[in-house]
Amino acid sequence: MNKVVIFVDSTADLNKEHYEQNDINVVPLLVNIGGKAYKDGQEIDSNTLYKLVAEHGELPTTAAVPPYTFVEAFKPFIEKGFDIFYVGIGGKLSATLQSVVLAAQEFEEGRVYYSDSNNLSSGSGLLALKAAKFRDEGKSAKEIKSLIDELAPKVNALFAIETLDYLHKGGRCSGTAKVLGRLFHIHPIIKVTDGKLIVYKKPRGRMTAAIDELAKELKGHLSSLDMDRVMITHAGVDQVNLDYALKKFGELVDSSKIVVTQAGGVISSHCGYGTIGLLYLRK
Repeated sequence: MNKVVIFVDSTADLNKEHYEQNDINVVPLLVNIGGKAYKDGQEIDSNTLYKLVAEHGELPTTAAVPPYTFVEAFKPFIEKGFDIFYVGIGGKLSATLQSVVLAAQEFEEGRVYYSDSNNLSSGSGLLALKAAKFRDEGKSAKEIKSLIDELAPKVNALFAIETLDYLHKGGRCSGTAKVLGRLFHIHPIIKVTDGKLIVYKKPRGRMTAAIDELAKELKGHLSSLDMDRVMITHAGVDQVNLDYALKKFGELVDSSKIVVTQAGGVISSHCGYGTIGLLYLRK
């Protein structure tokens, strides 16, 4: 049985230490702004992104990874006798998974396996960490795929949005909703459902009201919660709101199990500054 190499794309939004300590390889998506394309996580992060938005006076666009990029990333490992397992941004949210499917066809059958996370950000990151655990337990790429396919529907991913500007630009929020959101101080909760982003709730008031809604969702799943990790992934956020989220979630689960990560350039391009995500696995 061949040893396994784990791949994700840059939307997995894990910390650098997660990738290094778990030996996970990252392929960057692209962020376009100011007439230039930047490799997510290598040439741009969320902090740099917001500076460029202010500098150019425009919101960014993003691009999936083309198949040949994955072929080039996989090939050296396959030539050394490794098999590949990939999990990343969901197939309904990006063409990246389709690029992996096409790249896999360039190699002998059974050398590249992949799962559709039907998710994004550290929702797919959580699955990648599980995949690394299964690899370390000696499971094959095929076995890892089967296990991750079972886990993918158990990811809960919700995002409290500070500003609707970025969602509006990406076509996920109408102009009317954008204006009304500002007028009534609405901070919508976006939930990943069946691989798509839906408006789940529309709390009004301060961002803390939206964080309270995230905490209610977490509380409702305590009996079935996978206690390995609970992720808070944010796209740049006021420290006061981050501290409030840590406090509220820490009242429900062991605070040592809460992991804070910052969204990369691609996810930040779609949700905008101030977004706070709550992501976890259910058993």
